[in-house]
Amino acid sequence: MLRSAVTGRSVAGQVFLLQVVIVLLLVVAAVVAQVLQVRRDSDTEAQNRSLAVAETFANAPGTVAGLRAPDPTAVLQPKAEAVRKATGVDFVVVMNTDGIRYTHPKPDRIGKKFVGTIGPAVAGGIVTEHVNGTIGPLVQVVVPVKDTSGKVVGLVSAGITTAHVGGAAAQQLPLLLAAAAVALALATGGTALVSRRLLRQTRGLGPYEMTRMYEHHDAVLHSVREGVLIVGDGGRLLLANDEAHRLLDLPEDAERRSVLELGLDDETAALLASGRVATDEVHLVKDRLLAINQRPTDLRGGPVGSVTTLRDSTELRALSGRAEVTRERLNMLYDAGVGIGTSLDVTRTAQELAELAVPRFADFATVDLFDAVLQGEEPRPGTALRRTAGAGVRKEAPLYPVGERIRFVATSPQARSLTTGQSVVVPVLRDAPGWRAQDLERTDQVLEYGIHSMITVPLRAGSLVLGVANFWRSEKPEPFDSEELALAEELVARAAVSIDNARRYTREHSMAVALQRSLLPRTLPEQGALEIAYRYLPAQAGVGGDWFDVLPLSGARVALVVGDVVGHGLHAAATMGRLRTAVHNFSALDLPPDELLSLLDELVGRIDQDETSADGTAAITGATCLYAVYDPVARRCTLARAGHPPPALVHPDGSVEFPDVPAGPPLGLGGLPFETAELELAEGSRLVLYTDGLVEDRDRDIDEGLELLGDSLRRTPGASPEETCRTVLERLPARPSDDVALIVARTRVLDTDRVAQWQVPSDPAAVSQVRSSVTAQLAAWGLEELDFTTELILSELVTNAIRYGRGPIGVRLLRDRTLICEVSDASTTSPHLRYAASTDEGGRGLFLVAQLADRWGTRYTPQGKVIWAEQPLP
Repeated sequence: MLRSAVTGRSVAGQVFLLQVVIVLLLVVAAVVAQVLQVRRDSDTEAQNRSLAVAETFANAPGTVAGLRAPDPTAVLQPKAEAVRKATGVDFVVVMNTDGIRYTHPKPDRIGKKFVGTIGPAVAGGIVTEHVNGTIGPLVQVVVPVKDTSGKVVGLVSAGITTAHVGGAAAQQLPLLLAAAAVALALATGGTALVSRRLLRQTRGLGPYEMTRMYEHHDAVLHSVREGVLIVGDGGRLLLANDEAHRLLDLPEDAERRSVLELGLDDETAALLASGRVATDEVHLVKDRLLAINQRPTDLRGGPVGSVTTLRDSTELRALSGRAEVTRERLNMLYDAGVGIGTSLDVTRTAQELAELAVPRFADFATVDLFDAVLQGEEPRPGTALRRTAGAGVRKEAPLYPVGERIRFVATSPQARSLTTGQSVVVPVLRDAPGWRAQDLERTDQVLEYGIHSMITVPLRAGSLVLGVANFWRSEKPEPFDSEELALAEELVARAAVSIDNARRYTREHSMAVALQRSLLPRTLPEQGALEIAYRYLPAQAGVGGDWFDVLPLSGARVALVVGDVVGHGLHAAATMGRLRTAVHNFSALDLPPDELLSLLDELVGRIDQDETSADGTAAITGATCLYAVYDPVARRCTLARAGHPPPALVHPDGSVEFPDVPAGPPLGLGGLPFETAELELAEGSRLVLYTDGLVEDRDRDIDEGLELLGDSLRRTPGASPEETCRTVLERLPARPSDDVALIVARTRVLDTDRVAQWQVPSDPAAVSQVRSSVTAQLAAWGLEELDFTTELILSELVTNAIRYGRGPIGVRLLRDRTLICEVSDASTTSPHLRYAASTDEGGRGLFLVAQLADRWGTRYTPQGKVIWAEQPLP
């Protein structure tokens, strides 16, 4: 601290040097006075005086700087002469370390070599010499001039003739030196105290650091984008930076004035004057919203007052608003990516677009599509559009309602958009005559409702324009702008892709559904053995390979078929059609269920082989089938299944069971036989056949599904087949994950009074007896009109059985929806229809039967065969 003080680099040091200069001047003045008073000093006095003068000048302020100046003579010569004259010495010479004079009483000797010894002085010592000069005996002293680091930078020589020195000077010189020392000590102590206080107040920073710190703080204070106020005790403004002046519009002389006198509003001025803590308080100052933060300065022993910062939140809020709008638009586009096109339904996708836009983008949104698009076809320009979807912040808007067909006039924005494929913005609908020409009455209602601006964007998918999307504004007074147009186009572009995908799916799905519907039975055939109800539910994935059939057989019997081709799509539907056709053909042979499934299994195997050889991949990955034949006369049902779920049987008392029908392998495996099961069914029993989509799901296995099906059937005691179907399907979703085919058949019984049968001996004479019995039975049934044809048919069939068959021979008449004549024998040889030659004695009887009967045929039984013929009842 003392070192820094004496070096002169601090304020205290500068004060100290000033005091030293003053003391030295006083000493020199005293010495000179003594020299003037006593002119005859001794040699010692002359030596001391010379030495004093030389040392004083060497250590005097400015000596070192003068030696280092560009022209030392100009700086030191006046001083040296002044000292020489003041002290009474004869000369004061300042020279460099080489002895070249910078000063001399005689200017012509400046720049010349000093006469005398200088070596010890250059080394840092003092040289005193007694010489005889031109002015007489004198004493000269050479002393070094040192800089602050102790380096010798020059020499000072002083000399006086002994004649000029008096003895009194030598006596008074110690007193003078003592006084100078005391003065220097007092100056040093005072300087140390001042330096210590300054260092404490400046926290150890020197003048240079203090200056730089002040410059930095001042630059920062006036360049920050926040206003800074320092208010002192009493509410007086001590400091305000440039930003504070700008934000508060302060006068130029605001500092040192009370904040209550600065023209601020009362609320803001009271806050600044109070000095209380404030955090982001928003104040309206003229036309600006300022966020004010304020903290007191005396919390840690500082001076009384407060520091306040001001932040202009007007621009910040505007920027924040724009950022929020941008973020909302990005969120809307993201939501459009995940929320539009969630289903492959054109109408639903259009509605998703409208609902997404309202109210986040528009107050009302409508979507108009060509009718062909709704049907899955490519749009046909020039045709009317249909309002497919709409959404709004309010109901009952006077816009065209959803479902209405619209033909836009050529001047309307929608028509221009459809024609050019470009979006159209109508900022002010009231000033748009082209839009108003669409429907003057309706457009007036729209304007009165408050709708004032519109954007129409074409729904483009490649080169196709599917329709237009319209966005309407009523709540927000500003019209649509170009940025909102870009957002609308982006939204519609994403929706157009989804709508086109849905359109393509609709077309393919419609084709598949048309194919499937054409392959499924449209109506059930008439028959009297069963009361039947059925349901078919397509899967979510589209059309599949489930099918069902009701096939009337001979002898009033009925066959029920339920099948399932694994998979979905056109191929599954086409394969189902092939299998259904095959079952129709095989059932015409009146085969038992197990034999029919064997033939069907062989057919599926051949289909697999053909398609595998064609493209290398097997198209049928699995097919199952359940075939049941019900005989209303015997009240028996014969069933066989190929990998299919078992049927359910609901007894007349409401109890439910799943009969144990042997489970054969799925169709197409080959090599394994199928087994049949026979059930005796009471009248009114309900036989339930279904596909696996009814009892199996991703979330449950077939055992759980069968249990749920049984519970549903138990809740329907005595219900009709139609009610049973409805109850069973209530627990299923509207669009199950797999196809569901369901048939519920309630059994009927052909009463014994509608059945007549006789045993016929193998004797041609018995034919007449059969005719008589049949005639009597027909009369009992009131069917006399059929006597002639029935006698001819039975006569021919019985005669053939007697002639070509084996006994026992039986005749049976069944009165159902038709009159059925059956002749049975133990032979397996089946007659066939042929054209008899004119010379043939026989061969015309079967031809006659075919002409008289609606249908006829042969079926084989374990005991032989049965030839049957049906006639319509009158």
